[in-house]
Amino acid sequence: MLIMNSMQNKDLTKAISAWKSLLGNEAVHDSPVSDEKACTFTQSSSVVATIQPRNLPELQECLRIAGQYKILVFPVSTGLNWGYGSGLPAQTAVVFDLSFLNEISDYDEALGLVTIQPGVTQTQLYEFLQQQGGAYWMDATGSSGQCSVLGNTLERGFGHSPYSNHAEQVVSMQVMLANGELIHTGMGQFKAATTANTYAAGLGPGLNQLFLQSNFAVVTSMTIKLMPAPEYFQAVYFSISDESMLPGLIDALQPLRLSGVIQSAMHIGNAYRVLSSIQQYPWEASQGKTPLPEDVLASYGKQWDFGAWNGSAGLYGTRKQVAEMRRLLRLALRDRVKKIRFMDDRSLEMAKRLQKPYQWLTGINLPEMLKLIEPVHNMMKGKPTERIIASTYWRKKMSIPDDMNPDRDRCGLIWCAHVAPTKGHHAREMTDIASNILLSHGFEPGMTLTMIDERNLDNVISISYDRDIEGEDERAIQCYIELSETLINKGYYPYRLGAHSMHLLSQYAASTNIDLLQRLKTVFDPHKILAPGRYIT
Repeated sequence: MLIMNSMQNKDLTKAISAWKSLLGNEAVHDSPVSDEKACTFTQSSSVVATIQPRNLPELQECLRIAGQYKILVFPVSTGLNWGYGSGLPAQTAVVFDLSFLNEISDYDEALGLVTIQPGVTQTQLYEFLQQQGGAYWMDATGSSGQCSVLGNTLERGFGHSPYSNHAEQVVSMQVMLANGELIHTGMGQFKAATTANTYAAGLGPGLNQLFLQSNFAVVTSMTIKLMPAPEYFQAVYFSISDESMLPGLIDALQPLRLSGVIQSAMHIGNAYRVLSSIQQYPWEASQGKTPLPEDVLASYGKQWDFGAWNGSAGLYGTRKQVAEMRRLLRLALRDRVKKIRFMDDRSLEMAKRLQKPYQWLTGINLPEMLKLIEPVHNMMKGKPTERIIASTYWRKKMSIPDDMNPDRDRCGLIWCAHVAPTKGHHAREMTDIASNILLSHGFEPGMTLTMIDERNLDNVISISYDRDIEGEDERAIQCYIELSETLINKGYYPYRLGAHSMHLLSQYAASTNIDLLQRLKTVFDPHKILAPGRYIT
């Protein structure tokens, strides 16, 4: 196996020449790329070249060339995996940029299904569904509208609606092995199967899960379920005033999620998360001190009416169903939250029209809060937003540009996302650990607790900083290491990993499991050229 450390490698040179002959010079970029302006944290691996196939036959031939010369390749969908490594590989490799494979096909309006390729973005799919009449909604994440739907699903990402657990919405896949061979999962393995894109289980052992968070093959298309647009939608917002109320809040919400009163993912962000989603770091108010002083954070909470923890979720169904959900929520959260608000499209528009009078009457800065509430409201309806990505500029002293690019602008961001059972004491322990460790390293502990399904709670923790400040990269990585190790030692494991942390799977998983995965890797990819180090070595 050739590990490419230099563009002078003769086999790499031959491979690049073959790719140029196949694709043309414009689709082969043989300038090396490092983490300097291609990632939101320091990363030892680099991109030695970028190849852009435009269709499946070209991808097959590109893989054949890689196999011939034993060149390591790392497929990316759009490469906008900010906070987890962006478009950088886990180990130095040639990147296969699949953003040109962006077809949407096989839309089934009766059954609510659609097939997408890796390059299909959130905005592209949203606009496609609107053009079809809006009978179905996609599930949107808080990342950019330019991010890949398929790429997020392969990482078991989640969004905001009742279809928020993206891996659960996968029906079937088409995958390409390292030798260019195409495999269809589910019923797609059978000739002319009427359920090829409808029956996920298939016949015999299921394959779908093998291609999530793995490097066994290149997923070239995926059929996913869409959410039927409900008769009525209403968002719920609430907050608690004190950290000590968090366990009781989680324990009150858990039965509602389990019983289906709350169908969507419920997001509960702390005060640091809310503030960073509204504006950049208040350097003047904090007199340049970091981490953010508690009294400064509290003053913004009072001004904009947010609490220590702030929850949001969507209610979907008929008007009668949503009314009953509201009743049960009020009952469950009585005496457990500072206040609870319900907002539909009409009341949101009214709030936008009355925001200035509201501010005069109450002293609360509603215009600033609407900067966060409106995009969150729309994400619950499947509409992607660019607004949340602005939070990656939290510690930057530059103004946030219209064309945001956290990699180019050297925004520092590392996500640390660990899961626990949905129980209050677990929520308290995870958040206490994160707060203590991030503050000790000089970072604000921005966190969002998400009920990703009926029984599991994810704590997404952001380590946000400015990469242009000397030493910050190293300090952030050390913070991540201590945080991950401490949470893991308490039994809280990550639900996904970044390019810098893939080793954690092999480090902590049972040796028998790792041995099995490595044997499977050899079956799917005998020369081990695909995505080296991505979860499986």
